[in-house]
Amino acid sequence: MKEKIHPPYQLVLFQDSSTGTQFLIGSTLQPKEKGTYQGKEYPMVRIPISSASHPFFTKATSLLDTEGRVDKFTKKYQRQADEQKKRQQKEEEAKKTKTVAKKKK
Repeated sequence: MKEKIHPPYQLVLFQDSSTGTQFLIGSTLQPKEKGTYQGKEYPMVRIPISSASHPFFTKATSLLDTEGRVDKFTKKYQRQADEQKKRQQKEEEAKKTKTVAKKKK
């Protein structure tokens, strides 16, 4: 390896912001925030979601999202689904009026 071109490899403390779970991983990240883990101080990175809070790993039915991204996503696609249902209802009503008009003739 070439000298002085690689960032220093160190132990970094990662903390899940939704559950508070902490874990120590070797990384080249250089965070400015510090945190203590088992009596020692390490550079700390806060993450919004980890295996401790993700529903796939916890088998939970809902996701605790501190940044509101999940709510934003569900609202966006719920609105689209509602609009599609309205269009389908209008099409069905139009078909009914056409069939009623044909029967009267």
